[in-house]
Amino acid sequence: MPPIKIRSIEQTDLAAWQPLWDGYNAFYGRHGATALASEITEVTWQRFFNPLEPVFALVAEQDGQLLGLTHYLYHRSTTRIELTCYLQDLFTDPAARGKGVGRALIQGVYEQAKAAGITRVYWQTHTTNAAGRLLYDKVAKHMGFIVYSQEV
Repeated sequence: MPPIKIRSIEQTDLAAWQPLWDGYNAFYGRHGATALASEITEVTWQRFFNPLEPVFALVAEQDGQLLGLTHYLYHRSTTRIELTCYLQDLFTDPAARGKGVGRALIQGVYEQAKAAGITRVYWQTHTTNAAGRLLYDKVAKHMGFIVYSQEV
């Protein structure tokens, strides 16, 4: 079995990225009547390739097939001088789960952040994401925070 390659997303990846993106959104209940507006997906895609945007994407590839994605962004923090990295989205094709794809994608974000002079990567997940949390507990430290959100 060839190794999993983690690389930056390319414009030519759109057709292979889209089903992964749709799967990620469906996992969090954004499908059918609650699906993201197509404009959000289009703008998100464009941001990956805009050098003025602090939003990035990596994909996991094996045998020319995309197996997973991660999207992350850099932002300022009131508790650090250097930027902080927020790993916003992580998704592995269900057929490729348990094969190290998620771990490799997280490691890829760690490497990108380190290369950018960033020392902190963080993310959030839903409490019901038991499979994801098994991995996350191995590659990061749960800090005990609870997330609150309100649309305004």
